[in-house]
Amino acid sequence: MEKCHSGCGREKNMAQGIIKVVGTGPGGLDHLTPAAEKALRTADVVIGYRTYLELIGGLLQDKEVITSSMMQEVERCAKAFELAESGRCVVMVSGGDPGIYAMAGLIYEIAVEKDSKIPIEVIPGLAAVNSCAARLGAPLMHDFATISLSDLLTPWEVIKKRLHAAASADFVIALYNPKSKKRTEHIKTAREIIMRYRGGNTPVGIVSGAMRSDEVITITDLSTMLEADINMQSTVIVGNSTTFTWHGQMITPRGYKDKYTLES
Repeated sequence: MEKCHSGCGREKNMAQGIIKVVGTGPGGLDHLTPAAEKALRTADVVIGYRTYLELIGGLLQDKEVITSSMMQEVERCAKAFELAESGRCVVMVSGGDPGIYAMAGLIYEIAVEKDSKIPIEVIPGLAAVNSCAARLGAPLMHDFATISLSDLLTPWEVIKKRLHAAASADFVIALYNPKSKKRTEHIKTAREIIMRYRGGNTPVGIVSGAMRSDEVITITDLSTMLEADINMQSTVIVGNSTTFTWHGQMITPRGYKDKYTLES
């Protein structure tokens, strides 16, 4: 028996390593958790989508790095298992949080299919919805739902059903993957569905590239939200019936005002 390479701290033989699925948050090192940074520094191999790896390049200078393009998630995960099975400590990088629309689920699905004995560790990161909410003020202070508008893996009819359910229940709604170059109509349909249950003056916050150098923040409303620039780097947060704006911030009350005197 010998220690895993680069001091990852696990006993292993040459037949087994480990896969760590690491969330890097919005991308910058300032918002990387200490646990995520430690995992990256002690890895033998780091695998990920090229854009995400470029954002943490300062931690990868002495690492074996395997990059790939979008839509190659299965290939990246398969490579992670191949390397871990040869005894390597592998970090699979995921933007945001790896357990929210990201790589942790696929890693586990493949592990189930392979009946793999490779240890898997998930290290959380700051999710896009958290980063965007922080930039907008406090829009998620009450119950909320996140819905991805990408129908690549989920039927569009299912997504529409979920939009109806969340809107009718008065959840604050965070829309992931709202619009791409090819998929331009889904955000329009989502808005139409939500407007069946909410007024056009309902606050809407749109954050693109949250906490990155190209960040764009827009606060608008349901009636005019489609006039804003919305793309695959955007997260759209639609308020509920109590959400309001104040000094350029978007706020959803938790209910304290109904229970307590807020002025001293």
